[in-house]
Amino acid sequence: MSRQIITTTRRGVLGLAAAAAMGVDSRAAASDGRLTIAAHVSLAPTWFDPAETAGIITPFLLLYAMHDGVAKAMPGNSMAPSLAESWSMAADGLSYDFVLRPGVKFHNGETMTAEDVKFSFERYRGTSHDVLHDRVASVEIPEPLRVRFHLKAPWPDFLTFYTAASGAGWIVPKKYVEQIGDEAFKKAPIGAGPYKFVSFRPGVALELEAHEDYWRKKPAVKHITFKVIPDESTRLAALQRGEVDMALSIRGELAEEVTRTPGLTLKPTVGSAPYWIYFSEQWDPKSPQHDLRVRQAVSLSIDRKTMNEALTLGFSHLTGSLFPENFDFYWQPPAPVYDPGRAKKLLAEAGFPNGFDAGDYYCDSAYSNLAEVALNNLQEIGVKVRLRPLERAAFFKGYAEKKMKGFIQGASGAFGNVATRAESFVVKDGTYVYGDYPEIDALFAQQAGELDRGKRTELLRQLQQIVYDKVIYTPLWQLAFISAVGPRVDQSGMGLIKGFVYPAPYEEITLKTHT
Repeated sequence: MSRQIITTTRRGVLGLAAAAAMGVDSRAAASDGRLTIAAHVSLAPTWFDPAETAGIITPFLLLYAMHDGVAKAMPGNSMAPSLAESWSMAADGLSYDFVLRPGVKFHNGETMTAEDVKFSFERYRGTSHDVLHDRVASVEIPEPLRVRFHLKAPWPDFLTFYTAASGAGWIVPKKYVEQIGDEAFKKAPIGAGPYKFVSFRPGVALELEAHEDYWRKKPAVKHITFKVIPDESTRLAALQRGEVDMALSIRGELAEEVTRTPGLTLKPTVGSAPYWIYFSEQWDPKSPQHDLRVRQAVSLSIDRKTMNEALTLGFSHLTGSLFPENFDFYWQPPAPVYDPGRAKKLLAEAGFPNGFDAGDYYCDSAYSNLAEVALNNLQEIGVKVRLRPLERAAFFKGYAEKKMKGFIQGASGAFGNVATRAESFVVKDGTYVYGDYPEIDALFAQQAGELDRGKRTELLRQLQQIVYDKVIYTPLWQLAFISAVGPRVDQSGMGLIKGFVYPAPYEEITLKTHT
Protein backbone atom coordinates (compact mmCIF):
# COMPACT_ATOMS: atom_id res chain seq x y z
CA MET A 1 0.00 0.00 0.00
CA SER A 2 2.68 2.47 0.98
CA ARG A 3 4.53 1.82 -2.30
CA GLN A 4 2.06 3.95 -4.26
CA ILE A 5 2.30 6.78 -1.72
CA ILE A 6 6.08 6.84 -1.96
CA THR A 7 6.05 6.74 -5.76
CA THR A 8 3.62 9.64 -5.97
CA THR A 9 5.36 11.84 -3.44
CA ARG A 10 8.86 11.04 -4.70
CA ARG A 11 7.83 12.42 -8.08
CA GLY A 12 6.96 15.65 -6.33
CA VAL A 13 10.25 15.62 -4.43
CA LEU A 14 12.20 15.34 -7.67
CA GLY A 15 10.36 18.37 -9.01
CA LEU A 16 11.11 20.18 -5.78
CA ALA A 17 14.78 19.32 -5.93
CA ALA A 18 14.98 20.73 -9.43
CA ALA A 19 13.32 23.92 -8.26
CA ALA A 20 15.59 24.15 -5.23
CA ALA A 21 18.64 23.91 -7.45
CA MET A 22 17.56 27.22 -8.95
CA GLY A 23 18.14 28.89 -5.56
CA VAL A 24 15.90 30.81 -3.20
CA ASP A 25 14.55 34.01 -4.70
CA SER A 26 13.65 36.63 -2.11
CA ARG A 27 11.71 38.61 -4.71
CA ALA A 28 8.57 36.72 -3.62
CA ALA A 29 7.45 39.62 -1.56
CA ALA A 30 9.24 42.57 -2.95
CA SER A 31 8.59 44.75 0.03
CA ASP A 32 8.25 44.18 3.79
CA GLY A 33 4.49 44.45 4.27
CA ARG A 34 3.55 41.88 1.65
CA LEU A 35 2.74 38.26 2.33
CA THR A 36 1.87 35.54 -0.17
CA ILE A 37 0.07 32.37 0.92
CA ALA A 38 -0.11 29.33 -1.39
CA ALA A 39 -3.63 27.92 -1.00
CA HIS A 40 -4.18 24.19 -1.39
CA VAL A 41 -7.69 24.53 -2.84
CA SER A 42 -9.42 26.75 -5.38
CA LEU A 43 -11.03 29.63 -3.50
CA ALA A 44 -14.78 29.97 -3.98
CA PRO A 45 -16.75 33.26 -3.87
CA THR A 46 -19.34 31.54 -1.68
CA TRP A 47 -16.68 31.64 1.07
CA PHE A 48 -16.59 35.46 0.83
CA ASP A 49 -20.11 35.73 2.28
CA PRO A 50 -20.72 34.64 5.90
CA ALA A 51 -24.38 33.97 5.03
CA GLU A 52 -23.36 30.91 3.00
CA THR A 53 -20.96 29.36 5.52
CA ALA A 54 -20.80 25.58 5.09
CA GLY A 55 -20.27 23.18 7.99
CA ILE A 56 -16.55 22.94 7.26
CA ILE A 57 -13.53 24.98 8.30
CA THR A 58 -12.36 26.24 4.88
CA PRO A 59 -14.61 29.34 4.72
CA PHE A 60 -13.06 30.54 7.98
CA LEU A 61 -9.70 30.77 6.21
CA LEU A 62 -11.21 33.83 4.50
CA LEU A 63 -13.78 34.91 7.12
CA TYR A 64 -11.01 35.58 9.65
CA ALA A 65 -9.37 37.88 7.11
CA MET A 66 -12.29 39.85 5.63
CA HIS A 67 -15.01 39.59 8.26
CA ASP A 68 -15.60 39.61 11.99
CA GLY A 69 -18.15 38.06 14.34
CA VAL A 70 -19.97 39.09 17.49
CA ALA A 71 -17.71 36.49 19.14
CA LYS A 72 -15.20 34.05 17.72
CA ALA A 73 -12.44 31.62 18.64
CA MET A 74 -9.23 33.47 19.44
CA PRO A 75 -5.94 32.57 21.12
CA GLY A 76 -6.72 31.31 24.61
CA ASN A 77 -10.49 31.71 24.27
CA SER A 78 -12.86 29.58 22.20
CA MET A 79 -15.55 32.29 22.39
CA ALA A 80 -13.81 35.65 22.67
CA PRO A 81 -15.80 38.93 22.66
CA SER A 82 -15.26 40.61 19.30
CA LEU A 83 -17.92 42.82 17.70
CA ALA A 84 -19.89 42.27 20.89
CA GLU A 85 -18.13 43.52 24.00
CA SER A 86 -20.26 41.30 26.25
CA TRP A 87 -23.43 39.23 26.42
CA SER A 88 -25.74 37.83 29.05
CA MET A 89 -28.50 35.23 29.31
CA ALA A 90 -31.82 35.96 31.03
CA ALA A 91 -32.54 34.06 34.24
CA ASP A 92 -35.21 31.97 32.48
CA GLY A 93 -32.82 31.07 29.63
CA LEU A 94 -35.23 32.48 27.05
CA SER A 95 -33.21 35.45 25.82
CA TYR A 96 -29.64 36.62 25.22
CA ASP A 97 -28.51 40.25 25.17
CA PHE A 98 -25.43 41.33 23.21
CA VAL A 99 -23.77 44.68 23.91
CA LEU A 100 -21.98 45.75 20.73
CA ARG A 101 -18.61 47.42 20.49
CA PRO A 102 -18.96 51.13 19.66
CA GLY A 103 -17.19 52.70 16.69
CA VAL A 104 -16.56 49.53 14.67
CA LYS A 105 -16.01 50.47 11.01
CA PHE A 106 -16.83 48.36 7.99
CA HIS A 107 -14.39 48.53 5.08
CA ASN A 108 -16.56 51.13 3.33
CA GLY A 109 -16.43 53.44 6.33
CA GLU A 110 -19.93 52.71 7.65
CA THR A 111 -20.28 52.22 11.40
CA MET A 112 -21.66 48.89 12.61
CA THR A 113 -24.94 48.96 14.53
CA ALA A 114 -27.44 46.47 15.91
CA GLU A 115 -29.31 46.69 12.59
CA ASP A 116 -26.37 44.98 10.88
CA VAL A 117 -26.31 42.19 13.46
CA LYS A 118 -30.06 41.55 13.14
CA PHE A 119 -29.86 41.69 9.34
CA SER A 120 -26.90 39.28 9.19
CA PHE A 121 -28.76 36.73 11.30
CA GLU A 122 -31.99 36.98 9.30
CA ARG A 123 -30.27 36.61 5.89
CA TYR A 124 -28.14 33.68 7.07
CA ARG A 125 -28.71 30.52 5.01
CA GLY A 126 -25.64 28.39 5.70
CA THR A 127 -25.05 25.36 7.89
CA SER A 128 -27.28 25.06 11.00
CA HIS A 129 -29.69 27.60 9.46
CA ASP A 130 -32.72 25.46 10.23
CA VAL A 131 -31.85 24.74 13.85
CA LEU A 132 -31.07 28.42 14.52
CA HIS A 133 -34.19 29.78 12.90
CA ASP A 134 -36.41 27.07 14.36
CA ARG A 135 -35.28 27.90 17.90
CA VAL A 136 -34.97 31.69 17.75
CA ALA A 137 -38.39 33.33 18.10
CA SER A 138 -37.32 36.89 17.26
CA VAL A 139 -34.47 39.39 17.24
CA GLU A 140 -35.05 42.71 18.99
CA ILE A 141 -33.06 45.98 18.94
CA PRO A 142 -33.60 47.75 22.29
CA GLU A 143 -30.81 50.24 21.54
CA PRO A 144 -28.52 51.04 18.55
CA LEU A 145 -25.69 48.98 20.10
CA ARG A 146 -27.75 46.28 21.80
CA VAL A 147 -29.30 43.15 20.29
CA ARG A 148 -31.65 40.74 22.06
CA PHE A 149 -32.34 37.22 20.80
CA HIS A 150 -35.59 35.68 22.08
CA LEU A 151 -35.67 31.86 22.13
CA LYS A 152 -38.74 29.65 21.89
CA ALA A 153 -37.39 27.48 24.72
CA PRO A 154 -34.20 27.35 26.80
CA TRP A 155 -31.35 26.20 24.58
CA PRO A 156 -27.95 25.56 26.19
CA ASP A 157 -26.16 25.54 22.83
CA PHE A 158 -27.46 28.82 21.43
CA LEU A 159 -24.14 30.64 21.82
CA THR A 160 -22.19 27.73 20.33
CA PHE A 161 -24.42 27.47 17.26
CA TYR A 162 -24.61 31.24 16.80
CA THR A 163 -20.98 32.22 17.32
CA ALA A 164 -18.93 29.10 16.54
CA ALA A 165 -20.66 26.37 14.54
CA SER A 166 -22.13 28.65 11.88
CA GLY A 167 -21.54 31.96 10.13
CA ALA A 168 -24.73 33.52 11.51
CA GLY A 169 -22.82 35.67 13.99
CA TRP A 170 -20.40 37.07 11.39
CA ILE A 171 -21.61 40.53 10.48
CA VAL A 172 -22.06 42.24 7.11
CA PRO A 173 -23.23 45.83 6.44
CA LYS A 174 -27.00 45.90 5.93
CA LYS A 175 -27.15 49.02 3.74
CA TYR A 176 -24.41 47.85 1.40
CA VAL A 177 -25.84 44.34 0.92
CA GLU A 178 -29.34 45.68 0.29
CA GLN A 179 -27.94 48.17 -2.20
CA ILE A 180 -25.96 45.74 -4.36
CA GLY A 181 -27.65 42.36 -3.67
CA ASP A 182 -26.32 38.96 -2.61
CA GLU A 183 -24.63 37.94 -5.86
CA ALA A 184 -22.86 41.27 -6.29
CA PHE A 185 -21.75 41.11 -2.66
CA LYS A 186 -19.74 37.95 -3.39
CA LYS A 187 -17.95 39.82 -6.19
CA ALA A 188 -17.11 42.80 -3.98
CA PRO A 189 -17.50 41.78 -0.31
CA ILE A 190 -17.39 44.36 2.47
CA GLY A 191 -16.75 43.23 6.03
CA ALA A 192 -15.41 44.44 9.36
CA GLY A 193 -12.32 42.22 9.47
CA PRO A 194 -8.62 43.11 9.45
CA TYR A 195 -8.32 42.91 5.64
CA LYS A 196 -10.23 44.47 2.75
CA PHE A 197 -11.10 42.74 -0.49
CA VAL A 198 -9.11 44.13 -3.45
CA SER A 199 -9.55 41.67 -6.33
CA PHE A 200 -10.21 38.04 -7.14
CA ARG A 201 -9.14 36.02 -10.16
CA PRO A 202 -10.91 32.64 -9.97
CA GLY A 203 -8.45 29.79 -9.86
CA VAL A 204 -5.53 32.21 -9.65
CA ALA A 205 -5.41 34.60 -6.71
CA LEU A 206 -7.24 36.65 -4.08
CA GLU A 207 -5.77 40.04 -3.16
CA LEU A 208 -6.41 41.70 0.20
CA GLU A 209 -5.12 44.87 1.85
CA ALA A 210 -4.99 45.89 5.50
CA HIS A 211 -8.01 47.59 7.07
CA GLU A 212 -6.25 50.43 8.84
CA ASP A 213 -9.31 51.12 11.04
CA TYR A 214 -9.68 47.56 12.31
CA TRP A 215 -10.93 47.87 15.88
CA ARG A 216 -8.63 45.30 17.48
CA LYS A 217 -5.28 46.41 16.11
CA LYS A 218 -3.78 47.65 12.86
CA PRO A 219 -2.46 44.64 10.87
CA ALA A 220 1.33 44.55 10.58
CA VAL A 221 1.23 43.01 7.10
CA LYS A 222 -0.12 45.54 4.62
CA HIS A 223 -1.02 43.25 1.73
CA ILE A 224 -1.91 39.52 1.59
CA THR A 225 -2.17 37.46 -1.57
CA PHE A 226 -3.75 34.00 -1.58
CA LYS A 227 -2.24 32.26 -4.57
CA VAL A 228 -4.13 29.16 -5.72
CA ILE A 229 -1.68 26.26 -6.23
CA PRO A 230 -3.57 22.94 -5.93
CA ASP A 231 -0.52 20.72 -6.56
CA GLU A 232 1.55 20.06 -3.44
CA SER A 233 4.94 19.75 -5.11
CA THR A 234 4.32 22.98 -7.02
CA ARG A 235 3.35 24.76 -3.78
CA LEU A 236 6.53 23.65 -2.09
CA ALA A 237 8.67 24.51 -5.11
CA ALA A 238 7.16 28.02 -5.01
CA LEU A 239 8.08 28.26 -1.32
CA GLN A 240 11.61 27.09 -2.11
CA ARG A 241 12.00 29.77 -4.78
CA GLY A 242 10.65 32.49 -2.50
CA GLU A 243 7.56 33.05 -4.66
CA VAL A 244 5.32 32.45 -1.65
CA ASP A 245 5.85 32.85 2.10
CA MET A 246 3.50 30.12 3.32
CA ALA A 247 2.42 26.87 1.69
CA LEU A 248 -0.73 25.27 3.11
CA SER A 249 -1.02 21.48 3.26
CA ILE A 250 2.30 19.76 2.65
CA ARG A 251 2.33 16.01 3.25
CA GLY A 252 4.33 12.82 2.95
CA GLU A 253 7.88 12.98 1.61
CA LEU A 254 7.39 16.61 0.70
CA ALA A 255 6.88 17.40 4.39
CA GLU A 256 10.04 15.47 5.19
CA GLU A 257 11.85 17.53 2.57
CA VAL A 258 10.78 20.73 4.37
CA THR A 259 12.59 19.59 7.52
CA ARG A 260 15.80 19.19 5.50
CA THR A 261 15.56 22.55 3.71
CA PRO A 262 17.39 25.49 5.34
CA GLY A 263 15.11 28.47 5.91
CA LEU A 264 11.86 26.50 5.78
CA THR A 265 9.84 25.53 8.85
CA LEU A 266 7.22 22.79 9.16
CA LYS A 267 3.98 23.76 10.93
CA PRO A 268 1.92 20.65 11.85
CA THR A 269 -1.35 21.40 13.64
CA VAL A 270 -4.03 18.92 14.71
CA GLY A 271 -7.29 20.79 14.23
CA SER A 272 -10.89 19.70 14.64
CA ALA A 273 -11.18 17.74 11.40
CA PRO A 274 -11.79 14.00 11.49
CA TYR A 275 -11.87 12.43 8.02
CA TRP A 276 -14.22 9.57 7.27
CA ILE A 277 -15.87 7.35 4.72
CA TYR A 278 -19.64 7.88 4.72
CA PHE A 279 -21.95 5.06 3.61
CA SER A 280 -24.52 7.14 1.77
CA GLU A 281 -26.60 4.09 0.75
CA GLN A 282 -26.78 2.30 4.10
CA TRP A 283 -30.52 2.98 4.31
CA ASP A 284 -31.19 1.29 0.94
CA PRO A 285 -32.06 -2.42 1.50
CA LYS A 286 -30.83 -3.20 -2.04
CA SER A 287 -27.34 -1.82 -1.37
CA PRO A 288 -24.50 -3.92 0.12
CA GLN A 289 -23.95 -0.94 2.46
CA HIS A 290 -27.24 -1.81 4.18
CA ASP A 291 -25.57 -4.81 5.83
CA LEU A 292 -23.74 -3.81 9.03
CA ARG A 293 -21.13 -6.51 8.35
CA VAL A 294 -20.16 -4.81 5.10
CA ARG A 295 -19.65 -1.48 6.85
CA GLN A 296 -17.62 -3.23 9.57
CA ALA A 297 -15.50 -4.92 6.89
CA VAL A 298 -14.72 -1.58 5.24
CA SER A 299 -13.53 -0.20 8.57
CA LEU A 300 -11.35 -3.24 9.24
CA SER A 301 -9.76 -2.96 5.80
CA ILE A 302 -8.25 0.49 6.37
CA ASP A 303 -4.59 0.53 7.45
CA ARG A 304 -4.75 3.87 9.27
CA LYS A 305 -1.37 3.61 10.95
CA THR A 306 0.53 3.20 7.69
CA MET A 307 -1.65 5.87 6.08
CA ASN A 308 -0.83 8.30 8.90
CA GLU A 309 2.92 7.64 8.80
CA ALA A 310 3.10 7.92 5.01
CA LEU A 311 0.96 11.01 4.49
CA THR A 312 1.18 13.08 7.69
CA LEU A 313 4.42 11.74 9.23
CA GLY A 314 2.43 10.19 12.09
CA PHE A 315 1.12 13.56 13.32
CA SER A 316 -2.57 12.78 12.72
CA HIS A 317 -4.57 11.20 15.55
CA LEU A 318 -6.32 7.87 15.07
CA THR A 319 -9.31 8.55 17.30
CA GLY A 320 -11.82 6.28 15.55
CA SER A 321 -14.59 8.87 15.88
CA LEU A 322 -16.63 11.14 13.66
CA PHE A 323 -16.40 13.71 16.46
CA PRO A 324 -13.20 15.65 17.24
CA GLU A 325 -11.41 14.52 20.38
CA ASN A 326 -11.00 18.17 21.46
CA PHE A 327 -14.77 18.85 21.40
CA ASP A 328 -16.88 19.31 24.48
CA PHE A 329 -18.91 16.12 25.32
CA TYR A 330 -16.53 13.88 23.33
CA TRP A 331 -16.72 10.14 23.99
CA GLN A 332 -13.67 8.05 23.13
CA PRO A 333 -14.63 4.88 21.24
CA PRO A 334 -12.41 1.79 21.05
CA ALA A 335 -9.30 2.26 18.94
CA PRO A 336 -9.77 1.39 15.25
CA VAL A 337 -8.44 -2.02 14.18
CA TYR A 338 -6.76 -3.10 10.93
CA ASP A 339 -7.67 -6.72 10.14
CA PRO A 340 -8.21 -7.47 6.41
CA GLY A 341 -8.61 -11.17 7.13
CA ARG A 342 -11.54 -10.54 9.44
CA ALA A 343 -12.91 -8.08 6.90
CA LYS A 344 -13.01 -10.78 4.19
CA LYS A 345 -14.80 -13.17 6.56
CA LEU A 346 -17.46 -10.56 7.31
CA LEU A 347 -17.98 -9.93 3.59
CA ALA A 348 -18.39 -13.66 3.01
CA GLU A 349 -20.93 -13.88 5.84
CA ALA A 350 -22.81 -10.97 4.24
CA GLY A 351 -22.99 -12.88 0.94
CA PHE A 352 -20.00 -11.33 -0.84
CA PRO A 353 -17.20 -13.94 -0.69
CA ASN A 354 -15.56 -12.41 -3.75
CA GLY A 355 -16.22 -8.81 -2.81
CA PHE A 356 -18.45 -6.49 -4.84
CA ASP A 357 -18.53 -3.34 -6.96
CA ALA A 358 -19.31 -0.48 -4.56
CA GLY A 359 -19.69 2.20 -7.25
CA ASP A 360 -18.23 5.66 -6.79
CA TYR A 361 -15.91 7.04 -4.12
CA TYR A 362 -16.30 10.82 -3.94
CA CYS A 363 -13.69 13.04 -2.32
CA ASP A 364 -12.31 16.54 -2.09
CA SER A 365 -9.55 16.56 -4.73
CA ALA A 366 -7.14 18.14 -2.22
CA TYR A 367 -7.24 14.80 -0.38
CA SER A 368 -7.35 12.42 -3.31
CA ASN A 369 -4.06 10.89 -2.13
CA LEU A 370 -5.80 9.82 1.09
CA ALA A 371 -8.59 8.37 -1.06
CA GLU A 372 -6.09 6.48 -3.20
CA VAL A 373 -4.70 4.74 -0.12
CA ALA A 374 -8.22 3.83 1.03
CA LEU A 375 -9.05 2.50 -2.45
CA ASN A 376 -6.00 0.24 -2.36
CA ASN A 377 -7.05 -1.09 1.05
CA LEU A 378 -10.61 -1.71 -0.16
CA GLN A 379 -9.38 -3.50 -3.26
CA GLU A 380 -7.37 -5.88 -1.07
CA ILE A 381 -10.64 -7.23 0.39
CA GLY A 382 -12.44 -7.27 -2.97
CA VAL A 383 -14.40 -4.01 -2.68
CA LYS A 384 -14.03 -2.11 -5.96
CA VAL A 385 -14.75 1.64 -6.20
CA ARG A 386 -14.15 4.39 -8.76
CA LEU A 387 -12.47 7.52 -7.52
CA ARG A 388 -14.43 10.74 -8.15
CA PRO A 389 -12.36 13.73 -6.95
CA LEU A 390 -13.98 17.17 -7.07
CA GLU A 391 -12.76 20.65 -6.20
CA ARG A 392 -13.68 21.50 -2.62
CA ALA A 393 -16.57 23.90 -3.22
CA ALA A 394 -18.17 21.57 -5.78
CA PHE A 395 -17.59 18.54 -3.56
CA PHE A 396 -19.33 19.99 -0.51
CA LYS A 397 -22.11 21.42 -2.65
CA GLY A 398 -22.85 18.00 -4.09
CA TYR A 399 -22.47 16.38 -0.67
CA ALA A 400 -24.98 18.82 0.87
CA GLU A 401 -27.43 18.47 -2.02
CA LYS A 402 -27.47 14.68 -1.47
CA LYS A 403 -26.40 14.03 -5.06
CA MET A 404 -23.63 11.53 -4.29
CA LYS A 405 -24.11 7.77 -4.26
CA GLY A 406 -21.64 5.19 -3.03
CA PHE A 407 -18.83 6.12 -0.65
CA ILE A 408 -18.16 9.71 0.36
CA GLN A 409 -14.82 10.66 1.88
CA GLY A 410 -15.89 13.61 4.00
CA ALA A 411 -14.49 15.82 6.72
CA SER A 412 -15.29 18.84 8.82
CA GLY A 413 -13.01 21.07 10.83
CA ALA A 414 -15.76 23.49 11.83
CA PHE A 415 -15.86 24.94 15.34
CA GLY A 416 -18.47 23.73 17.82
CA ASN A 417 -19.11 20.75 20.08
CA VAL A 418 -20.44 17.21 19.74
CA ALA A 419 -24.03 18.45 19.43
CA THR A 420 -23.26 20.91 16.64
CA ARG A 421 -21.31 18.26 14.71
CA ALA A 422 -24.12 15.73 15.18
CA GLU A 423 -26.68 18.24 13.92
CA SER A 424 -24.87 18.56 10.59
CA PHE A 425 -23.77 14.95 10.06
CA VAL A 426 -26.02 12.41 11.82
CA VAL A 427 -29.36 13.96 12.78
CA LYS A 428 -32.40 13.94 10.51
CA ASP A 429 -32.39 16.78 7.95
CA GLY A 430 -28.79 17.67 8.76
CA THR A 431 -26.85 19.40 6.00
CA TYR A 432 -24.84 16.28 5.12
CA VAL A 433 -27.25 13.57 6.32
CA TYR A 434 -28.53 11.08 3.72
CA GLY A 435 -30.63 9.05 6.14
CA ASP A 436 -31.30 8.88 9.84
CA TYR A 437 -31.89 6.58 12.77
CA PRO A 438 -34.87 7.44 15.06
CA GLU A 439 -33.00 6.63 18.27
CA ILE A 440 -30.27 9.13 17.39
CA ASP A 441 -32.82 11.80 16.52
CA ALA A 442 -34.60 11.23 19.83
CA LEU A 443 -31.39 11.52 21.86
CA PHE A 444 -30.41 14.70 20.00
CA ALA A 445 -33.77 16.32 20.67
CA GLN A 446 -33.62 15.32 24.33
CA GLN A 447 -30.12 16.72 24.93
CA ALA A 448 -30.86 19.96 23.08
CA GLY A 449 -33.13 21.16 25.88
CA GLU A 450 -31.29 19.56 28.80
CA LEU A 451 -29.81 22.21 31.09
CA ASP A 452 -28.18 19.72 33.49
CA ARG A 453 -24.66 19.23 32.12
CA GLY A 454 -24.20 15.77 33.60
CA LYS A 455 -27.42 14.47 32.05
CA ARG A 456 -26.63 16.11 28.75
CA THR A 457 -23.16 14.56 28.69
CA GLU A 458 -24.69 11.10 29.17
CA LEU A 459 -27.23 11.65 26.36
CA LEU A 460 -24.50 12.76 23.95
CA ARG A 461 -22.33 9.81 25.00
CA GLN A 462 -25.19 7.46 24.10
CA LEU A 463 -25.63 9.21 20.77
CA GLN A 464 -21.95 8.81 19.91
CA GLN A 465 -21.98 5.14 20.88
CA ILE A 466 -24.89 4.44 18.53
CA VAL A 467 -23.05 6.20 15.70
CA TYR A 468 -20.06 3.99 16.45
CA ASP A 469 -21.99 0.72 16.88
CA LYS A 470 -23.95 1.17 13.66
CA VAL A 471 -20.79 2.11 11.74
CA ILE A 472 -22.65 4.98 10.11
CA TYR A 473 -19.18 6.24 9.24
CA THR A 474 -15.74 4.69 8.97
CA PRO A 475 -13.44 7.27 10.60
CA LEU A 476 -9.97 7.52 9.06
CA TRP A 477 -8.13 9.97 11.32
CA GLN A 478 -8.28 13.38 12.95
CA LEU A 479 -6.11 15.27 10.51
CA ALA A 480 -2.79 16.85 11.35
CA PHE A 481 -2.76 19.70 8.85
CA ILE A 482 0.86 20.30 7.89
CA SER A 483 1.92 23.60 6.36
CA ALA A 484 5.32 25.20 5.76
CA VAL A 485 6.61 28.75 6.07
CA GLY A 486 9.55 30.52 4.52
CA PRO A 487 12.35 32.62 6.01
CA ARG A 488 10.53 35.97 5.82
CA VAL A 489 7.78 34.90 8.22
CA ASP A 490 8.13 35.76 11.90
CA GLN A 491 4.68 34.93 13.36
CA SER A 492 2.69 32.73 10.98
CA GLY A 493 -0.53 32.70 13.01
CA MET A 494 -0.81 28.93 12.59
CA GLY A 495 -1.62 27.11 15.82
CA LEU A 496 -2.49 30.30 17.74
CA ILE A 497 -6.20 29.39 17.88
CA LYS A 498 -6.91 25.97 19.38
CA GLY A 499 -8.45 23.61 16.85
CA PHE A 500 -7.86 25.98 13.91
CA VAL A 501 -5.21 24.96 11.38
CA TYR A 502 -5.04 28.05 9.18
CA PRO A 503 -3.13 31.28 9.87
CA ALA A 504 -5.18 33.44 12.26
CA PRO A 505 -5.74 35.94 13.66
CA TYR A 506 -4.38 37.67 10.56
CA GLU A 507 -3.66 40.87 12.46
CA GLU A 508 -1.13 38.90 14.54
CA ILE A 509 0.93 37.79 11.52
CA THR A 510 4.32 39.45 11.31
CA LEU A 511 7.30 39.39 8.98
CA LYS A 512 10.94 39.52 9.93
CA THR A 513 12.65 42.85 9.43
CA HIS A 514 15.62 41.16 7.74
CA THR A 515 15.97 37.74 6.11
